Amino acid sequence: MKQFVLSFFLLLSLPSFSQDVLPRPQVLLETDSGNIRIELYNETPLHRDNFLKNVREGIYDGVLFHRVIPNFMIQTGDTLSRHAAPGQVLGESKEGEKIPAEIRFPEIFHKRGSIAAAREGDETNPDRKSSQHQFYIVWGRRMSDNMLDQVQDRLDDATNGQVKLTPELREAYQRYGGTPHLDGQYTVFGQVVEGLDVIDRIQWVETDSNNRPLNDIRIIKATIIE
Repeated sequence: MKQFVLSFFLLLSLPSFSQDVLPRPQVLLETDSGNIRIELYNETPLHRDNFLKNVREGIYDGVLFHRVIPNFMIQTGDTLSRHAAPGQVLGESKEGEKIPAEIRFPEIFHKRGSIAAAREGDETNPDRKSSQHQFYIVWGRRMSDNMLDQVQDRLDDATNGQVKLTPELREAYQRYGGTPHLDGQYTVFGQVVEGLDVIDRIQWVETDSNNRPLNDIRIIKATIIE
């Protein structure tokens, strides 16, 4: 187990592009379930800067994890969730301008612990622009060869054959887990560097029919780590 944990965090620490020489900004999410420390990719500067702006403006202080699906992901960032009534459907609050997509596949992919921007579906958002506020943290599954073959079929349908899982990505998904069916379609702009155990706990909480936790799980404060 120690070897797996060490190998996993070595994978997370590798830069996605060789030209990524600047220090990556980090943000601490203090939640009522524990702290999550995330690192933002310089390779996705629009999303990086938007996220840092949101943190400085207190956008994430007090918001809920309003969509939680085990073995998949946890989602947050809806500002209406801050004062939401029990059972209120969340995730549809109006925001400002959407962020242009910065999809850097296959260098950056949906490995476990990835931070990615939520967005509207392709039908209304063909350019796959990102939500200004909402994001999700990937958990996913460790994948078998057969599962990855099925994922590739799904990706072929969703992307007209444009997104292909390389042997290296297949190995990473088999060893560490993630959500490969989202690759090439959503902007991944960061990763968890501490607090995967917190995400694991959150993903298993009891939820309603809209995947909202029955007992609120809240980001108390988000802070840029200087």
